[in-house]
Amino acid sequence: MDPNTLHSSHSHCVQLEIHQVVPPPHKSTLHKLKLRLKETFFPDDPMRQFKGKSLKIKLILGAKYMFPILQWGSNYNLKLFKSDLVSGLTIASLAIPQGISYAKLANLPPIVGLYSSFVPPLIYAVLGSSRDLAVGPVSIASLVLGSMLRQEVSPSGEPVLFLQLALTSTFFAGLFQASLGVLRLGFIIDFLSKAILIGFMAGAAIIVSLQQLKSLLGITHFTKEMGLVPVMTSVFQNIHEWSWQTIVMGICFLVILLIARHVSIRKPKLFWVSAGAPLMCVIISTLLAFAIKAQNHGISVIGKLQAGINPSSWNMLKFHGSHLGLVMKTGLITGILSLTEGIAVGRTFAALGNYKVDGNKEMMAIGFMNVVGSFTSCYVTTGAFSRSAVNNNAGAKTAASNIVMSVTVMVTLIFLMPLFQYTPNVVLGAIIVTAVIGLVDIPAACHIWKMDKFDFLVMLTAFLGVVFISVQEGLAIAVGLSTFRLLLQITRPKTVMMGNIPGTDIYRNLHQYMEAKRIPGFLILSIEAPINFANITYLNDRTMRWIEEEEEDNEKEQSSLRVLILDMSAVSAIDTSGISLFKELKATMEKKGIELVLVNPLAEVIEKLKKADHANNFIRADSLFLTVGEAVASLSSTMKSQPTTTEETQNRAT
Repeated sequence: MDPNTLHSSHSHCVQLEIHQVVPPPHKSTLHKLKLRLKETFFPDDPMRQFKGKSLKIKLILGAKYMFPILQWGSNYNLKLFKSDLVSGLTIASLAIPQGISYAKLANLPPIVGLYSSFVPPLIYAVLGSSRDLAVGPVSIASLVLGSMLRQEVSPSGEPVLFLQLALTSTFFAGLFQASLGVLRLGFIIDFLSKAILIGFMAGAAIIVSLQQLKSLLGITHFTKEMGLVPVMTSVFQNIHEWSWQTIVMGICFLVILLIARHVSIRKPKLFWVSAGAPLMCVIISTLLAFAIKAQNHGISVIGKLQAGINPSSWNMLKFHGSHLGLVMKTGLITGILSLTEGIAVGRTFAALGNYKVDGNKEMMAIGFMNVVGSFTSCYVTTGAFSRSAVNNNAGAKTAASNIVMSVTVMVTLIFLMPLFQYTPNVVLGAIIVTAVIGLVDIPAACHIWKMDKFDFLVMLTAFLGVVFISVQEGLAIAVGLSTFRLLLQITRPKTVMMGNIPGTDIYRNLHQYMEAKRIPGFLILSIEAPINFANITYLNDRTMRWIEEEEEDNEKEQSSLRVLILDMSAVSAIDTSGISLFKELKATMEKKGIELVLVNPLAEVIEKLKKADHANNFIRADSLFLTVGEAVASLSSTMKSQPTTTEETQNRAT
């Protein structure tokens, strides 16, 4: 481009006022550390509500913060109770059959599922901040708990030891969850991205459903493995054990449950249809099994269940022995999964209801209820999406709906246990299949495919890993793949070449804005990531490649590269290795006769660069600008007053 054209294109830019880049006001290291810790662990600043308040008010606010029940309980009235009563009874009708079913999925006695629907909801009602979350056992945590413990201990051969390990795993899950909340380390669970969760839950839904083939077909000898291939192999190898009576009953109740679910999805006002269908199926099948003496026709039943509320189990926890590592690992994985599910469900309904859920309080609430649960014969619990959706649709106003559900389950435990003795296992299998089928979210998978192909690959990896390998290994592979992508983003930050949008002093990515034009003599690059030890080699190599390509183009156009401008607006942080990158670039550019200019270095970056440049060698005032437009305008006028030919530049470089 002709220099006169350059002059006319930027004549308006020359008139711009040049603003000085200044470092931030001085702060002590202790003050910086305090700010960094606050932003890391207290981004919501929970202490601001106590500022300027009297001691009495602070104590009241503190009590309400620690125990949310005091916040909504102080304004509770009969109208709210009527709504919570209806929703509590509704979710209890769903929680009772699901509790029994999920306990069997975890290879635990069915009664443990009801225990887990009694105590944890009471704890959550006191500590939880969501008014819609319905607490109890869930399919994913039940599946993972049962499958991991069964790797070392047989639930049928050593049922007491298996129960002890399940309770101990629940204790460690709760301890881990509560610790995340107390220490405000909730960002750890963010490593389970949405893509991972969608793929994992879909795969787990398939595995859970396949496991129910044992009950739905009436098979006695069934594989202990979880993968698709061994399960289907076991199904067809034991075809002689199939019971047509069990199959007919299973198909009938499965169809009823699926129809009820479909009706409630199509018409949300009829939520009570799908909510009450499982309990109704349990009642009808139990009466039918009692009338026809189902055991004599090859239909297995639950058997006698112990009546009474939760017995104490603190003496059953095993903190020693050869299985300690297993229960800690199981507790960690089930804790993360149940916590992620609970918080995701809580936030979903909070957004719908236009209220706020405190993530750290939720972690503490879910953690403490699992710790207390491990002392009272309960296994891992959290907020289930299906029950929470029913709770929301039923009109729950506060967490008191959990108390109503808990009291209903208590009445069932004390007075109604003998009625479940003849409940067929096939109905419980049908209930589980109906509950988990909603975890297969095909529209969400299609959306991920449209938005991000790598995320889709992660989702597919999680799904296939769970279905064909194992639940925990499939999850681990998907997390590893996501972490690898994160490392790639850190070690290979994006750098783009910028050009001027004609008629303005705005500079944007040349590949994004087709109308943007390159400025002769200038190479303008934008670094769009923090600079640290992990990416300085790449940034140095990539920058030199940009320069070499620019010099090759300039040779064809018989012009020279005079200035390298680095836009630092997106560089939020820099370490000592990153500072060395600029020193090396400065030295290299001087040898080539190219001026290095930095634009808009942020507070932390300019502060560190100033400290490192004792000799005022590479952070001079004339090489720092607030905007790219100001840099080009100022340097263009300088270049016009001191023209340099390509030959002179090459001689100077030599």
